[in-house]
Amino acid sequence: MSLPNDKYITDDYLDHNPSWDIEDSSWKAGHVNRIVSDNHLILKHVCEVGCGAGGVLVSLKEMNPEASYVGYDIAPAAVNFWKKSEHAGVDFLLGDFFELDSNHYDVILLLDVLEHVVDPHQFLTELKTRADYLVIHFPLDLSVVSVFRERPLLHVRRKVGHIHYFTKGLAFELLKECGMEVVDWRYTEAAFNAPQRTLKTKFFSWVRYFAYALNKDVGVRLFGGETMMVLVTPEREKRQ
Repeated sequence: MSLPNDKYITDDYLDHNPSWDIEDSSWKAGHVNRIVSDNHLILKHVCEVGCGAGGVLVSLKEMNPEASYVGYDIAPAAVNFWKKSEHAGVDFLLGDFFELDSNHYDVILLLDVLEHVVDPHQFLTELKTRADYLVIHFPLDLSVVSVFRERPLLHVRRKVGHIHYFTKGLAFELLKECGMEVVDWRYTEAAFNAPQRTLKTKFFSWVRYFAYALNKDVGVRLFGGETMMVLVTPEREKRQ
């Protein structure tokens, strides 16, 4: 019996996503850089778990060249993308982060990862001791429209392997259950400025625009189309 994560150690994910969404890398890196800068964090040692093609780390290295960057992924197919960035000053490693790395980092990045992980509670609980801060990017797949239509949820499950679906509230609840404290968060305005918007997303943007203008949280829960960048740290009492 195959497990959901098996698609990453075979060519299944690559077959469905031949660019590995590297087109979104600089956009995501910009959001990571902003939330880190806005909270006055000085980056020295950064790790991305589930780095995929590695484009986010390469972009961050260009923005903050004084820091060191390392990326991990379990997908052998990602190695071909890393070879194209071998002179970027980023270290990429194939394998399980928990088995290969015992270092402590200033910041660990989890960008579009938790929705793929079989047990996100265990994953986050283990990971939170390995960094001062985590930056997490959540796709907010759940909305009234996506549940009613269902096809959007099935699409992201089959194409990109989402096995967990989030709203803002569900994401925050997961973080709280895992002993994480939210330091800062923001919507990314993905429906309007993400690089890989589909024609349907672009067409539907005007509906979202008016709904978001009236009440952003309600509009996102109704129509979806958003993602969320969150900066978290282990709860204070658990760090003492």
